[in-house]
Amino acid sequence: MEQNMNKETKAFFLLSCIFVTLLVVSNIIAGKIIMVGGLIAPAAVLCYALTFAISDALSEIWGKEKTQFIIKIGFIVSIISAIMIKIAILMPSSPDWMNQGEFSLILGSNFRIVIASMLAYLVSQHHDVWAFHFWKGKTNGKHLWLRNNLSTLFSQIIDTVIFILVAFYGVLPNSVIFDMMISQYIIKLIIAIADTPIVYIMVGVIRRMLKLNSDSTPVNAKVVKEI
Repeated sequence: MEQNMNKETKAFFLLSCIFVTLLVVSNIIAGKIIMVGGLIAPAAVLCYALTFAISDALSEIWGKEKTQFIIKIGFIVSIISAIMIKIAILMPSSPDWMNQGEFSLILGSNFRIVIASMLAYLVSQHHDVWAFHFWKGKTNGKHLWLRNNLSTLFSQIIDTVIFILVAFYGVLPNSVIFDMMISQYIIKLIIAIADTPIVYIMVGVIRRMLKLNSDSTPVNAKVVKEI
């Protein structure tokens, strides 16, 4: 029998959809190299770094298990989108459509880069959730800004090192690889610090909506079972 979704379920779905959308979009736009203040990085850094803010908000409200569930969903959706994009590239194009080369160039990511991206994602996001709850325990649930930044900053190091090494080691000179690591991490560091108010806003809005105290979890915490 169909049941109406409660506020908790709606909030959980909304944040989860934003998380997965940012992840998929980051994989699609990774092919463009951007320059920010003299630092060179893939365009994906702009939205991928925000996934850590979403996962921290999910962790704060719904805990480790549900957040790890969404991380797994993000991985599955990313694989599906990569497969569908590859199929679209391989499909014969219409004789009247003259943009196959550009289409393949923009969307046809190197397989090694895809593997590097997914490996870095799984390791860093799971570390982020673990670290977030580790620091939450150490601070007795206080200082959200501290656990948000500590978990994200270290997770971003892991993500950057794994991605760059797996994607480019042996292909680019070591000096270039090192410069890319530094550039990407500085950009991610700036975004991580800047997104702290966003985490506070998301957590604050959800807590008020669900009538939670700062140390509470949703009374009806059965979201994953309802999916």
